[in-house]
Amino acid sequence: MEGFWTVISAANDVIWHDYVLLVVFGTGVLFTVWSAFGQYRALTHGVQVVRGVYDDKGDPGAINHFQALSTALSATVGLGNIAGVSIAISLGGPGAVFWMWMVGLVGMALKMTEVTQAMLYRNTDDPENPHGGAMWVASQGFAKISPALAPLGAVVAVLFCLTLLVSTLTGGNMFQAWNVADISFEYFGIPKIVTGIILTVAVGAVIVGGIKRIGDVAGRVVPVMCGIYILAGLYVIVTNLGQVPGYLALIVREAFSPNEAAGAFVGGSAGYAFLKGMQRALFSNEAGQGSAPIAHSAAKTDEPAREGIVAGLEPFVDTLCVCTITALVIMLSGAWDRPPALRVDGPAPVFTQAGAARGRVTWETAPVRVVVADENEALQQMRAGKELFLVVDTGVNPETGGSRFKVPGTLSGTEEEGFTASFGRLQTPEGVVPQLAIQGIYFDHKGATLTAKAFDRVLPGLGKWIVPATAWLFAFSTIISWSYYGEQGVVYLLGLRSVMAYRVVYCLLILVTVQLVRTEAQLDILSTLGTGVMLLVNIPIMLIFGRQAMRAYHEYVGRLKSGTMRRHDAPPLIDVVDGTDVE
Repeated sequence: MEGFWTVISAANDVIWHDYVLLVVFGTGVLFTVWSAFGQYRALTHGVQVVRGVYDDKGDPGAINHFQALSTALSATVGLGNIAGVSIAISLGGPGAVFWMWMVGLVGMALKMTEVTQAMLYRNTDDPENPHGGAMWVASQGFAKISPALAPLGAVVAVLFCLTLLVSTLTGGNMFQAWNVADISFEYFGIPKIVTGIILTVAVGAVIVGGIKRIGDVAGRVVPVMCGIYILAGLYVIVTNLGQVPGYLALIVREAFSPNEAAGAFVGGSAGYAFLKGMQRALFSNEAGQGSAPIAHSAAKTDEPAREGIVAGLEPFVDTLCVCTITALVIMLSGAWDRPPALRVDGPAPVFTQAGAARGRVTWETAPVRVVVADENEALQQMRAGKELFLVVDTGVNPETGGSRFKVPGTLSGTEEEGFTASFGRLQTPEGVVPQLAIQGIYFDHKGATLTAKAFDRVLPGLGKWIVPATAWLFAFSTIISWSYYGEQGVVYLLGLRSVMAYRVVYCLLILVTVQLVRTEAQLDILSTLGTGVMLLVNIPIMLIFGRQAMRAYHEYVGRLKSGTMRRHDAPPLIDVVDGTDVE
């Protein structure tokens, strides 16, 4: 199994090379300029479209603009906003948040472009069940350029579908299921397999109904889950309002300078902050991946650019609003640089050499007795099996660019008998002896659990109830939306008869995940792989056919400015949410 994770990690190193990130970011800047800062249109005209002012029953499609946006948002506003942001900060520091903002801004232009492209080439042979996405853009677009390029288009379309399935199964399913199982076990002791069974049954009950049922559920769940989470986050921000300017300045400053180690945060280079910020933002808002166009292609409209403008709202809501709230909660609460929860009851751990090979030395330390150092940190967490870590100075951490390293461990024992901490082995280059950087031991809060602990540090109990509840809603909504994305890839590759088998496998993967994935690092490896492979295929498609999308966009905006665009009074909000305004 160790070999599997090594191979996937090596693939990520290639996929997420700095040059790849610069190309993705540069593509977003290109379409921002090409669309004359179309982000403005998304925030103004896009809101009107979502409100139903331009909905038309006679247009081809299965759901209205609001439901299409809700379905896409339910895939993006998920545990990437709760767990992904905490991973970005715990690994990349505050500077990672700045790069999340930048990706959010240019991501609006990326979403507008890729969705407009998909709408230009979507298949509406069955107006009530349209199909769209980058696979249709590639297969039809290359053939349109020249019949001789049709085989190339077919190959690119298949490649996109394969990467779509990788991302669907990893980020869209596994990342969500693992996090909700982890936080449910952390706070309520619910066995992870029980969470997996409940989630599997609930997801299966919805996705069997197809896009109309998914859109209907998403249209109800997304506003509720966003509202609950945002209100809780705003409470934390308002409570600590005086510190907000200082942390905003810290975010900007550390985006361009080394992130200094502080408490539980081991520090790192500015480049590492850039990497983690880009990775987690792209994972969260999916800009440039080519996934959202699949949901938007089901919208009732005969104007491709109109749905593209609506899609531009997604990164704004996801990254610039929800992710920022999460980041501020984690920083304002001090969860990211918290002090040690435990201290050693006796001599400090000493690392002894356990072996050496190929210029690397393996070190280990004997188990140590521990006692509580911080009552608030240790409250309700002293139990056998709780994951821990030591902060060690190894001279250089090749991954972060800093000098500190986390050594994972586990707590064992009982309150009556006392507790013992045991730690895993670590490796250093030959000649480097690891030294304790901090005289204390931390509880290892991963993903969504770190965000929940951040809320709890401000108001005990807030994180315990708000974050698990929203995590369940976020995970559930994301899993059902991504199931549709993967389903469309399977339909393109194997036809409609493959759908039911796909749905069964997709649901069963939830059960496998909650038992298989063990650590935050493994979770990060899987989710970044899924995002990365889609970007590698979809960004070239966007660049090749971007001219067509921009032509359609500017022609649409021209008619909008001239006042000749057909519109009507906004229908009742309840009708928009239910989708009955287009039935």
